[in-house]
Amino acid sequence: MSLEEEIHQKKFRNEFHKLGVNLIYTHNWLISRYSDVFKKFDITEQQFNILRILRGAHPGPLPVNSLKERMLDKMSDASRLVERLRLKGLVKRSECAEDRRKVDVMITDEGLALLKEIDKYENEFDKCFKELSESEAQTINYLLDKLRG
Repeated sequence: MSLEEEIHQKKFRNEFHKLGVNLIYTHNWLISRYSDVFKKFDITEQQFNILRILRGAHPGPLPVNSLKERMLDKMSDASRLVERLRLKGLVKRSECAEDRRKVDVMITDEGLALLKEIDKYENEFDKCFKELSESEAQTINYLLDKLRG
């Protein structure tokens, strides 16, 4: 179904306007699909992003500032997300050895186990792109990278 049909809009100012609306609409569509899986595990997509970043750094810790830099959603409050994950037992926090003003965060065994369970849904995530060939996905990735300069 075309974007025009999806949002009941007949005309856009130009193709750039349509592209902007299409990217926002598609982002929200994709997040909705992913969120259905995250709800089963009582986490948000931002919390999943933090856990994924920490798994990549495992077995080492990362300072909260490094988490902020690596997050997909730059508007998220990393400190608040870390605290919620800590309360769930999925991460642990400690003072940074080099600078006591900084806080290091590390994924726990429980956090790793949760990600392993979510990993079982990778095929579900990939189904969002079932209408595309791998070559088309590669082209879209290239164009999105080009768009961001």
